[in-house]
Amino acid sequence: MLTRKNFSSNGKYESIVGYSRAVKVGDFIFVSGTTGVGSEPADSYNQAKRAIENIKIALTQAGSSLEEVVRTRIFVHPNADWKGIARAHQESFGSILPANTMLVSNFLDPKILVEIEADAISGQQK
Repeated sequence: MLTRKNFSSNGKYESIVGYSRAVKVGDFIFVSGTTGVGSEPADSYNQAKRAIENIKIALTQAGSSLEEVVRTRIFVHPNADWKGIARAHQESFGSILPANTMLVSNFLDPKILVEIEADAISGQQK
């Protein structure tokens, strides 16, 4: 039987929507859509960098790291600078090269320019 553990960031939407920042089942870790709202400056690149930093925090709580990410999904606001978002992703994942999908999406909060999900398998890097 695989064990399941939920991890919270205490974000305001977690309790409203009913989700966890990350869920670990066995060696698999799934990080929910994560934003970088509040970054300064609040441009696409800096929001993506902060979102990845928030993902890193969730992975660390779950006993993993960015190096163990196998897949990312990037949701990009239609008015966002996708090249800035891609640059932030490349800076963090360029040597890891996870599978990736980038989609255009609108968000509930108009301040959000990018949201990133990540899946990891812990224990892969030694």
